[in-house]
Amino acid sequence: MQETSMLATTRHKPRIDLDFDFIATGKRVLKIEQLAIDKTARHLDNCFAQACQLVARCTGRVIVMGMGKSGHIGRKIAATLASTGTPSFFVHPAEAGHGDLGMITSKDLVIALSHSGNTEEIITILPPLKRLNVPVISFCGDPQSVLAQSADVAVNIAIDQEACPLGLAPTASTTVTLALGDALAIALLEARGFTTDDFAFSHPSGSLGRRLLLKVSDVMHSHDRLPLVTDTVTIKEALLEMTAKGLGMTIVVNDTGSIAGLYTDGDLRRSLNQNWDISTTPIKQVMTHNPKTISQNALAAEALHLMEKHIINGLVAVSEDNRPVGALNMQDLIRAQVV
Repeated sequence: MQETSMLATTRHKPRIDLDFDFIATGKRVLKIEQLAIDKTARHLDNCFAQACQLVARCTGRVIVMGMGKSGHIGRKIAATLASTGTPSFFVHPAEAGHGDLGMITSKDLVIALSHSGNTEEIITILPPLKRLNVPVISFCGDPQSVLAQSADVAVNIAIDQEACPLGLAPTASTTVTLALGDALAIALLEARGFTTDDFAFSHPSGSLGRRLLLKVSDVMHSHDRLPLVTDTVTIKEALLEMTAKGLGMTIVVNDTGSIAGLYTDGDLRRSLNQNWDISTTPIKQVMTHNPKTISQNALAAEALHLMEKHIINGLVAVSEDNRPVGALNMQDLIRAQVV
């Protein structure tokens, strides 16, 4: 009898039709979510600007809250804000009602996410937030909801329909919420003049940190490792310098020490194909004039972009007075894990 009861309560798992038109449904979902974002963009009003100003004036942290799927979106919004210069973290509203509210101070600000605007766990903690004089920004789809009416600023995330055909799984609504969170973070980033150096401070580890922190001066060959000849030497003498320094190129300077040109492995192959006498031909006759240069203070990632854009393997690093102070090639960037 007990076994029969257990079988009766076991949820039936329907078989999936493997011939189903998955692509058509995928396109329909993306179209619905695209239209939802388009509608939000068209109706974005002064409430969004007020929300940005409220966050900009906050002297504490931005606390993001949301239940269920809104909570997952809230974690991402908090992370994006934190990484773009707005101190922020996520607090689960249910946990806030059981002690975590103590993490919030009167200097902080709360962004509450709820599409219905009537999520019980969030509504419950609104009175204590008010007693702390904590400003509340709501992201909800019903301007007449308790949350929207209680918030200092209510940003409307109303949609026409969810992508879920049952209208149950949050889809278009969470997409709009996430997009608005990104819009808020980037608007604040631009307003405060947030730089790549600021971004790198929050991302010191991994390839992103290396791309944002490493400068050309950190990876270039300089001083006695710098391949350098004058424009009076022959191809053979330039080749000896290239071989000794192992960069596959040498910088050529004039009698004032300014860059006259660059001689590379590619130039050497062309010289040999054209039957130039390497022992007697002056380097200035076969070198590349006006080579690409980059400031020694530029980011190594900029050097990579320059090499890829012009399909070259080496760059000359220059000082502020445009004197050659270093050289680097693609292998240097690979070793530095910039690539």
